[in-house]
Amino acid sequence: MNISRRQFLFLSGISTIGSGFLGGKLLNTNSLIESAAANPLKKDLLLRFVSVADTGTGTKGQYAVANAMNFYHQQNPYNLVILAGDNIYNNGEIEKINEVFERPYQALLKNGVKFHACLGNHDIRTDNGVPQVKYPGFNMQGRYYTFSQNKVQFFALDTNGNADWKNQLIWLDQELSQSKAPWKVVFGHHPIYSSGHYGNNKSFIKTFTPLFKKYNVQLYINGHEHNYERTRAIDGTTYLICGAGAGNRPVGRSQWTEYSTSDLSFAAYDVYADRMEVSGIDTKNRIFDRGIINLKSV
Repeated sequence: MNISRRQFLFLSGISTIGSGFLGGKLLNTNSLIESAAANPLKKDLLLRFVSVADTGTGTKGQYAVANAMNFYHQQNPYNLVILAGDNIYNNGEIEKINEVFERPYQALLKNGVKFHACLGNHDIRTDNGVPQVKYPGFNMQGRYYTFSQNKVQFFALDTNGNADWKNQLIWLDQELSQSKAPWKVVFGHHPIYSSGHYGNNKSFIKTFTPLFKKYNVQLYINGHEHNYERTRAIDGTTYLICGAGAGNRPVGRSQWTEYSTSDLSFAAYDVYADRMEVSGIDTKNRIFDRGIINLKSV
């Protein structure tokens, strides 16, 4: 396939795109498809996955994001979704699972896409979230757990106030120290760095960031804030909020913010041996943010 000058400029400049703009215009899904087809590096793709959070409303907003996730899947197949908490509003009632999960994501589920969830603050309001931990569709191996796909190891956390923090932190330290995976992704419901309604969590910064730095965790994914925000690498770790999966709230910017928006959206990730390409995608199938996470930060 011949690569046009415009495509070549896009590909050669991709590592410098932080805000998601190209020539002053928002990237859209069609431009992603075009560049993917033209980019020979796609053959080296290790894993593609997406993340979304604060989804479980069964409202038009959730369906709009779910439809965008399905459209993206049709153009760029993936088999993994990180579901970062508040999976069932308002009180984690498992009897709502059809209307807030199985129906909105029906197309993805039928195509074999697997969701891996963690517990949010709304999820633990019914039986402390136990029904969700046991629900097969969320693929939770416990309140905190780990799994791997293609050189990427994921670590799911229970970040709620009533979590078993002592044992969970011992477990996390041990699992990270024993991990042989070059890529390490941690996800939980609550933010560590945030420019949204709740702001930074000073306790979490003190608790988690030393572990992330010590064991070279490249990415932390969370919800709770109903917005999208991607940070620059902070001591080697990028923090990404994808909590605008059904509803939204205003979000600001901080000195470490690469991009933030309150638009309904989800995040997509293409993992290669040396880098992870991150995209923020809205309900109009536009890529409004594009960033690069390096395997090892300089």
